[in-house]
Amino acid sequence: MNQLIRRKQGRIIAGVCRAIAERFGWNVTLVRLLTILAVLFAGLSLWVYIVLWILIPKE
Repeated sequence: MNQLIRRKQGRIIAGVCRAIAERFGWNVTLVRLLTILAVLFAGLSLWVYIVLWILIPKE
């Protein structure tokens, strides 16, 4: 497993989805899709994304 870091390359909004995908070895597209679905159908997920944006360090 890799370290949880928001990289400068390949990020779309803040790099949170890519950081999570790299950390656990998942497909970044799948993580982004699941995040979008979670935000649309469970509004609390947007707050989780914002908190992770603040807590996950930049590269």
